[in-house]
Amino acid sequence: MSDNLLEIDKLNVDYLVDKGEFRAVKEVSFNIARGEIFGLAGESGCGKSTIAYAITRLSKAPAWISGGSVRLDGQDLLRLPERELQRIRWKRIGMVFQSAMNSLNPLMRVEAQFHDVLRRHTGCSHEESRARAEEMFRLVGIPTHRIGDYPHQFSGGMRQRIVIAICLALRPEFIIMDEPTTALDVVVQREILEQVVDLQRSYGFSVLFITHDLHLMAQLCQRIGVMLNGELVEVGDVRQVAEAPLHDYTRKLWNAIPQLPAIRITRESWHEGGDKSCCHRRRDPARKHPA
Repeated sequence: MSDNLLEIDKLNVDYLVDKGEFRAVKEVSFNIARGEIFGLAGESGCGKSTIAYAITRLSKAPAWISGGSVRLDGQDLLRLPERELQRIRWKRIGMVFQSAMNSLNPLMRVEAQFHDVLRRHTGCSHEESRARAEEMFRLVGIPTHRIGDYPHQFSGGMRQRIVIAICLALRPEFIIMDEPTTALDVVVQREILEQVVDLQRSYGFSVLFITHDLHLMAQLCQRIGVMLNGELVEVGDVRQVAEAPLHDYTRKLWNAIPQLPAIRITRESWHEGGDKSCCHRRRDPARKHPA
C-alpha cells in the first residue's frame, strides 16, 4: 500500500468564457501522505479552491476538468461513475467549505442536519444519529444540550465547529479545509486550529488546508505548496519553504507578513507536541526586515 493517500497528477481545470476557454489550473501535481496536513497557499484567484472542487468533482459550469487524474488510494476519482462517487463523498472525503459557518441550513435544527448526513451514508436510526451528533459535539467542545438549536443561535466560531463536527461524523480518511477560519477573529482562529490538530492526532486523517495566510499554514502544516496564476510553483517542507524559498513569489509572500524588527518567525511543529503559541519567534540579527 502506498504511503500517499491522495495523488494528483497533471490536473487541468478550464472555465468557459466569452472568448473561449481560460485555464484556471495548469498541470498541477502533488501528493498528500496518510496522516499528513498539507497546505496549499496563494493569493485569491490563483486556483486553490478550484483544485478543492475538482478533487471532489463538485466543479460547476462554466468550470470543467479538462485533464489529469485525482487518485484516492489508487482509485481515480475523475473516472468514477457519479453514483459511486457519491458514496465516497463525506464518507471517505470530507470538506469544510469556504465561509463554512454560513453553509448550515438556517431553517433546520443542527440535529436534523447531522441526521441527514448520517442517514444518507449509513442508514442509521434517529436515535443512533443523535448519539453520534452528541459525541461529535463533545469532541469539538460544544454542550450537547444545544444540539436542538438553530444555526443562528450559535456564535460564528461555534458554527464553524459544528461544520467540522458534521464533516468528521463519518470519520473520513481525507478532509479538505478551504479557508476554514477566514471570517473569525485571531483568538477563535487559534482555538479552532488547535482543535483541528488534536482531532487529526486522534483520528489520523489527512488534510488539505487551503489559505492565503502563510503564517497560519506554518503553524499547522508539515508541507506547503504555493500556487501562482493556476500553477504550482513550489512544494516543500514547511521549514524549507519558510527559510529558504526557491521561488521569488514564495519569498514575496513571506516578506508580506508583518514582523517586528530583528525577529523571525520559526515553526515548532504542533505534531511534535510543541508550544501552541500563536507564533514561535527567535531573534535573528542577520536578517533584514522592511521598515
